[in-house]
Amino acid sequence: MKNASNLARSALAAALLAAVSTGAMAEVVLKASHQFPGGKGDVRDEMVQMIAREVAAAKVDMTIKVFPGSSLVKATEQWKAMQTGQIDMTSFPLDYASGFHPQFGATLMPGLVKSHEHAQRINASPFMTDIKAIIEQGGAKVLADAWLAGAFGSKDKCIRKPEDASGLKVRSAGATFAQMWAGAGASIVAIPSSEVYSALQQGVAQATDTSSGSFVSFRLYEQLKCLTAPGDNALWFMYEPVLISKKSWDGLNDAQKKALTAASKKAEAYFNAESKKLDDTMVETYKKNNVQVVTLTDAEAQAWRDVAQKTSYKLFSEKVPGGKELIEKALSVK
Repeated sequence: MKNASNLARSALAAALLAAVSTGAMAEVVLKASHQFPGGKGDVRDEMVQMIAREVAAAKVDMTIKVFPGSSLVKATEQWKAMQTGQIDMTSFPLDYASGFHPQFGATLMPGLVKSHEHAQRINASPFMTDIKAIIEQGGAKVLADAWLAGAFGSKDKCIRKPEDASGLKVRSAGATFAQMWAGAGASIVAIPSSEVYSALQQGVAQATDTSSGSFVSFRLYEQLKCLTAPGDNALWFMYEPVLISKKSWDGLNDAQKKALTAASKKAEAYFNAESKKLDDTMVETYKKNNVQVVTLTDAEAQAWRDVAQKTSYKLFSEKVPGGKELIEKALSVK
């Protein structure tokens, strides 16, 4: 019996060794979660779905299960869910985690990023090196960069000048824009983009700022009368990368890391090609739905930047550790 037991143990050990050497261990399953609508053409969802498809095609014993539309984790809780191991990956507006790392507020700062081309230069700058270092300190890693332009929308009147916001209940995507709106005399409604439609519908909010992609995929044209589109004077750009928790990344073997990196680069290239189209699609969609579309003149955009300098930029520089240096690094990117 003893010999039989020893033989059984030896056979199990040999089988495990063979499994390790052939890479036939249990398949890795990663959970990817985000707040954006799935299967409806939202580019952020498509980025994650593309990564999942590419990884599956690489045949490296790894599957990525995608949970769109806040179906697994609430919109603002994705960062924490990565830290606790509830999810492995997310497509996430980084500013949503500024409660954990206030420096992330710089990735949604009025007028900081001026165009899609400027966003690409920002990606390669010391500013973004600093931001990514903080992301890694927080336990996550960037798989794919993504900057989205955005707009303002109102139920009642077009918002062109700061005084147009006076007295309005405005839903803002993050603290830095909220400070600018408040500086213009608005009161702030703090909710994620996935809840804006109902807030506008119920009169909880009268106006909003959000990304071009969200203006379309959340069908906000059904609630708005006027859209202030990015045009040549975009004030709103937000960093919404695809992230993976460091713990999940460290658990992958070299082949899996290589496949995930390649898939993420392909998804990033896809997004970069589509990001400008999002603005055009938004304008076309809103015009088709009889929403008035306007853009800011140089003078109007400057008036907003002046408000932001006295509010968002000032507070960020004073209150956030390293905030002044971060802003200076970003502003040095021409």
